[in-house]
Amino acid sequence: MATPNAARLLIADDDPNILAAYALFFTDHGYDVRTAGDGLDALAEYRAWRPAAAVLDIQMPAMDGRAVAREIRRQQSSPFPLLVAVSALSSPSEQAESIRSGFDHHFVKPADLLVVLATLLPLA
Repeated sequence: MATPNAARLLIADDDPNILAAYALFFTDHGYDVRTAGDGLDALAEYRAWRPAAAVLDIQMPAMDGRAVAREIRRQQSSPFPLLVAVSALSSPSEQAESIRSGFDHHFVKPADLLVVLATLLPLA
């Protein structure tokens, strides 16, 4: 359950079942969560809410997660948000491309959410 001082976490994925599961998991671990079902909505939510971190799928409609990450990094917000990709893209070159796009981490689906949580713990 999120507390009044909970870290803000944006989660974006075009699969509504994954999105709901991630939102429940991270809310249960104390994060203040908002969600988006595509990249454009994720970017709009980021701009309006300024979360401390974002967990983004890569392959989403309207705007992919890498484009969202690049745009967030272009805004040069301070403090810089932690950006985490969780994607079915699994090759080393695809993971490296995520990092070049501005992500701090790239996890392959199905990701171990406890490992993803561990990357977010410095925010809590």
